[in-house]
Amino acid sequence: MAGDRDWWFDEAAGPLIRPYAMTRGRTRPGAPNLNLVTQIRASRNRSDLSQLTPEHQEIVDLCERPLSVAEIAAYLNIPLVVAKILISDLLELGDVVAGAPFQTSDIVDTKFLQAVLDGIRRI
Repeated sequence: MAGDRDWWFDEAAGPLIRPYAMTRGRTRPGAPNLNLVTQIRASRNRSDLSQLTPEHQEIVDLCERPLSVAEIAAYLNIPLVVAKILISDLLELGDVVAGAPFQTSDIVDTKFLQAVLDGIRRI
């Protein structure tokens, strides 16, 4: 996947495709509730990925496991607002789903939580 990106990325200059080109001139995401820690995951019911831009496809590929919006921006080496706009597009198409960061109530292994707490107390 990294080899596919080499043609548009110059280590010294950064992305050769301008952010406004990636977002088609948009400056605000359509989904207003995206923040740095919103978890994004690829949907099981996807649209035709061949119709998506390479950046959109890369986000879907990255999100086979849940990633935060900030992680996606970092992996793609794009500004956060650009990541939010691209993710918003994918949310509208149903290719990804967004959720809140996991809560400690989602963790059922209390032994794990106790081990973490014990480790913090030893510090």
